[in-house]
Amino acid sequence: MKKAIALLLAALLALSLAACATEKSGKNPPQTSRAKESREPGQATKESTPTEAQTESEQAQTETAPAKTEPPEDFAEVTVIDTDDCLLRITEIDAESIWGYTLKIYLENRTSDKTLMFATSDGAVNGVAWDPCFAAEVAPGKKGNQELFFLNEKLEALLPEFTDIELAFRVYDSDDLFADDLADETVHIYPLGEENASVYVREPQPTDTVLVDNDQFTVIVTGYEKGNGSIWGYAAELWIVNKTDMSLTFANDEVSVNGFMCDPFWAVSVAPGKSALSTMSWTDDSLEENGITEVQEIEMLFRVYDSENWSAGTIFEETVTLKP
Repeated sequence: MKKAIALLLAALLALSLAACATEKSGKNPPQTSRAKESREPGQATKESTPTEAQTESEQAQTETAPAKTEPPEDFAEVTVIDTDDCLLRITEIDAESIWGYTLKIYLENRTSDKTLMFATSDGAVNGVAWDPCFAAEVAPGKKGNQELFFLNEKLEALLPEFTDIELAFRVYDSDDLFADDLADETVHIYPLGEENASVYVREPQPTDTVLVDNDQFTVIVTGYEKGNGSIWGYAAELWIVNKTDMSLTFANDEVSVNGFMCDPFWAVSVAPGKSALSTMSWTDDSLEENGITEVQEIEMLFRVYDSENWSAGTIFEETVTLKP
């Protein structure tokens, strides 16, 4: 039962992110030319899919990070989806937007009787999981201009240069969530050209605490953070690397802080071959209820599952202890 709850929590987190974007009106629709096939800056490739203060270790990495390189002004438009029902095209990159690195998107609902939702179901930058939180409704027969933006201070510090943007888009009937998707596509955008695409590899830091490191995944606690004025009283920052070809869900159970049962708000799914920066957080109230003013020990049953197969057995299950 607790396994199902953890997986449900991860799914609810993903759904809440997808719902956070709001629709905007904007420019006239762009021309309908296809993306160039030659490998030049701004090129993208598409494939069908089956289905926030820095820690000390992160700061050490970003001190030597290279300066940002601007994407080319002659970015080639990328048609991600083009069917009888809908169109989704990436038309422009704005690397200096106040909302973070931004992609301009043009949408068309070509149906006569369905309100369509265009949304991202997954995303990554330079191989690091980064869901840009994009969702927009378009009424039957209507068009729209939207913005998809990457806004996350911690990830921006880790990835100052975007060389490979991977996005999974899905389009579905807003009024029938049980109906099959009208479209489901994954696209790679190479702002600096495909030949300059790179995968971010985190360098080990002296402050790291390695929880697990095996052939399937790596989980490292990179640092701890006390409350910053929000409801979160304490947090552990984790760096996770999924080395497998399946989506993995990471969760915990039977968590105690200084010997008191005290569950955090945490569960995360990481796509195949991707890395992720994640935060395991405890609320002020949960710590105060147990008289905890300083975290000295955290003990938990750490579990890993196959995200796509709930009936499969646990891939990893082990009790771990942290000494912040």
